[in-house]
Amino acid sequence: MQQPYENDPKVGGNGRRNPNGEKTVDKDKGHRPDVLVLGAGFGGLWAAKTLAEGPVNVLLVDRHNYHTFFPLLYQVGAAELDPEDITQPLRRIFWNQSNVRFYLGEVQWVDLATKVVRIPDHEISYDYLVIALGSKPNFYGIPGLTEYAFTLKSVDEGVALRNHILTCFERAACEEDLKLRQAWLTFAIIGGGPTGVEFAGALMELIQGSLDKDFPNLDFKQVRLILMEASDHLLHGMPEELSEYTQKHLEKKGVEVRLDSQLVEVTSHEVLLKNGIRIAARTVIWLAGVRGNIPGDQWQLATNRLNQVEVLPTLQVPGHPEVYIVGDLAGIQQNGKPLPMVAQTGIQTGIAAGQNILRQEAGQPPLPFRYHDKGSLDVIGRNSAVAYIWRRPFRGFLAWAIWVWVHIFNLIGYRNRFMVMINWAWDYFFSEHTVRLIVPSETPTDKGSIATEIPKEVDAFLESMNR
Repeated sequence: MQQPYENDPKVGGNGRRNPNGEKTVDKDKGHRPDVLVLGAGFGGLWAAKTLAEGPVNVLLVDRHNYHTFFPLLYQVGAAELDPEDITQPLRRIFWNQSNVRFYLGEVQWVDLATKVVRIPDHEISYDYLVIALGSKPNFYGIPGLTEYAFTLKSVDEGVALRNHILTCFERAACEEDLKLRQAWLTFAIIGGGPTGVEFAGALMELIQGSLDKDFPNLDFKQVRLILMEASDHLLHGMPEELSEYTQKHLEKKGVEVRLDSQLVEVTSHEVLLKNGIRIAARTVIWLAGVRGNIPGDQWQLATNRLNQVEVLPTLQVPGHPEVYIVGDLAGIQQNGKPLPMVAQTGIQTGIAAGQNILRQEAGQPPLPFRYHDKGSLDVIGRNSAVAYIWRRPFRGFLAWAIWVWVHIFNLIGYRNRFMVMINWAWDYFFSEHTVRLIVPSETPTDKGSIATEIPKEVDAFLESMNR
């Protein structure tokens, strides 16, 4: 198979294989090791940015040509931001790094023995490999979740969820059956972690700030937004006082918080809990768990119960010092506890892997990775958030202001920062989410039969219009 950079100097490095499978070097360029980075999330992106400063050729591979700022992805689902506001083209990010190239493709297979990675129609050889393929939803074997629950792990899923939520209100507005209307207006969010809490707050503000004006014929007392958590408190890792503050504030906004609520099954029309309670709902959003996104058994990589790759303290794969695992995929612990699957872990492990590769090239041993906890920030809604930084708890407006500044500062690209600030300011002063559009998406808006039935009243109305 042809190397992706063989005939295109804009795609890869100077290494290639001759007909005997041996790697050759372009004598005019001299030998610069080829570093292949799989995945352009926080871990892969920051590994590539770190390596861009060194004497190596970097090839970044991802199935999307953009980087997504995942901490704000839920706001796409809640119709507060457009996908373009939280994404940045990868080629744009590396305009000024001549030794970094990008290739659009999805990884199919990795052969650690021969140092070859296969993507559609190509095989890529490498001197060093950084695997940063991130995570995917962990459904824990609960029946019905795959078929009927929405998740938030990609831009397409965010748009699909937004489409579905807006469609639910359109359907409810035409539904005369009270029970069916109630089901269309019931939204079950599973998972009381940071994303679940933030999405619940954002969705309630969408409902109370814009949709109640869009649908004056609906009785919004029928709307139920239920946040379910299997444990006895929200936001694990936060001090108890911040967890209690979060719950009280969400309930004050109208969110129904259910603790000790373990999900056992999801169907096309209801949620079943372990305590026997059944909740009729046409919308279920699963935000309760993730696992490593890698076929470890196929790639001969040892994985843990969360499908993360077991690595050395230096982030290297045992027996393969040229292979590094970063981000959500890295199965590492610190002080006897696994590291959180958050953006900071991805950024820090990506930087560490890049630095270790440069150390190896300089003839120095790689250093063990040490995670630096920079604290936790979770927004609940307008003027309200919780934060635990510098080993001190913050809540209310101050925590909200810190949250806003941190997220604006960490967005990639001045345009994105400007657009997010404009959208947030408009929503803050006018209580209006401007992105209330049902648009085509690669991900279907219906999960199973959740949103496929059109009320008879709509059919009759359309039929009368066509006469």
